[in-house]
Amino acid sequence: MTDVRPLRSRGDRRQARGPAPSVRPAAATRRGDGKRLSSVATAIALLKSFSEEEYEIGVSDLARSLGVAKSTVHRLARTLVSEGLLEQNPETEKYRLGIALFGLGALVRRRMNLSSEARQDLFALRQATGETVQLAILDQAEIMYVYNLESTQAIRVTSDIGVRKPAFCTANGRAILAFQSEEVIAAVIGRGLEPRAPKTDTDPKRLLRLLAEVRARGYATEDEESEAGMRAVAAPIRGAGGQVVGSVGVAGPVQRLTKEALTKLAPLVIRTAHAISARLGHQYRTAF
Repeated sequence: MTDVRPLRSRGDRRQARGPAPSVRPAAATRRGDGKRLSSVATAIALLKSFSEEEYEIGVSDLARSLGVAKSTVHRLARTLVSEGLLEQNPETEKYRLGIALFGLGALVRRRMNLSSEARQDLFALRQATGETVQLAILDQAEIMYVYNLESTQAIRVTSDIGVRKPAFCTANGRAILAFQSEEVIAAVIGRGLEPRAPKTDTDPKRLLRLLAEVRARGYATEDEESEAGMRAVAAPIRGAGGQVVGSVGVAGPVQRLTKEALTKLAPLVIRTAHAISARLGHQYRTAF
C-alpha cells in the first residue's frame, strides 16, 4: 500500500567543519535532562494550583503547596509571566493565570466544537468522493488539521490530527485565509513564505491575487504546492456570527484528482461547508 506523504528529512550527513563539539558524560546528560523535566513538572503543577476560589496566589503559598523553595517559584513565575501564561497583580504582587491560556483554551474549544458538529457531514463527503477529507482551523500562519477521514483506496493522502502546515500554500489554509482581515494576511506574509514543495509559489503579490479569487468563487484549490503528488480543494466554514472558523477539504493523489476533477468536486465541498456552518448556527441568505 502506497501513501502520498511528505518526504521526511534524514538530515545532512556531511561532515561539519571546525572544532569537534564537546561531549558531556552520559551521567551528566541524564542529570541535566532530569532537572529540566522536574522544572517542567513543577511549572505544570504551579499552573494547576489556581482555581475559581484561589484565582490569585502569592509566592509563599505556592511554594508551600508545591513543596519547593520560594526562589524556585520566583524563577518559574518569571518565565511563565514572560510567556503570558501568568500575570502578576501589581498591587498584591500575587500571581494569576495569564491571558495566553485563554487563547490556548479557545483553540481547544474551537477544535472540539467544530469536530463534533462536522463529523456527520465529513463522513458523507468521504463516501461521496472516495478521497481523504480534512477539517482544519487557522492558528496564526499555519493550519492545524483537527479531524481527518482517510480514503479507503490503496493510494491515498494520509494525515494525522494535529499536523500543521503553512496556511498560504494549502487549499484548507487559503480557504480560511482569504476571509481574514488585511492585517492577518499581512502578518502571515510578514512571517515569510517558505517553499514546502517544488511547486510552492512564494510570491506575495500572486498570493494576494489568489486569495481574491478564492473570495470570489467561494473555494480554494491546491496543486502539489504543499506536498508533491497531491491536489486538494477546500471551502470555508462559518460560525454563528458569520466569521470563518475553519475549512473542509478533499485531498487526493494527482492521478485521480485532476484539475478538472477539482472543479467538479468544488460544489460538493462548498455544500458540505455550508451544512457544517448551518450546524454551527450560521444562516446563509442564498443557498448554493
